[in-house]
Amino acid sequence: MNSTIDLLLTRRSVPLRLLAAPAPTRAEIRTLLTIASRVPDHGRVVPWRFVVIGPAGGARLGDLIANAFRTDHPDATPELLEIERGLLVRAPLVIAVISSTREHPKAPEWEQILSAGAATMSLVIAANAMGYGANWHTEWYAYDRRIIHELGVRDDERIAGFVHIGTATERPGDRPRPLLDDVAVEYGADGISALAQ
Repeated sequence: MNSTIDLLLTRRSVPLRLLAAPAPTRAEIRTLLTIASRVPDHGRVVPWRFVVIGPAGGARLGDLIANAFRTDHPDATPELLEIERGLLVRAPLVIAVISSTREHPKAPEWEQILSAGAATMSLVIAANAMGYGANWHTEWYAYDRRIIHELGVRDDERIAGFVHIGTATERPGDRPRPLLDDVAVEYGADGISALAQ
């Protein structure tokens, strides 16, 4: 096997508590985003874009998140508000992937959404290939317009995910994965059957 196959067979999301500095350099970030942009894109719609969030931006957004949470949960404890405030500074780098679909005669909306998901996953894989840990998160604030408008997300756009990237302080063990026979079948001359060994 080659290194790409080995990476794909062993890739694992790193829990956010295990992501620390250093983060990718500016040059590495540009490489990550270039890789994430090389995904299938029927009709060349480019139905995604990226917002790079460093520690200062994560702290600023954290204040907005905490304030929105306090508005919605007036009984929230100070400790809980501090947790909410820290959601986007758990890793030294966060990249928001914005799904930005538009009308196109050849590219249905669903294909454009899938392309944004592919860009997000390519970002995760590229970060792993560079030796960093990564975690694709989409928490409540990803759906809250009070927060995502601050990132320039328009009313017709959505967050595909926040990809948290940093140096893994430890590598987590693998988790159970689905059995191939439970998720894959073969379609042949006789219709659907179990996947051949």
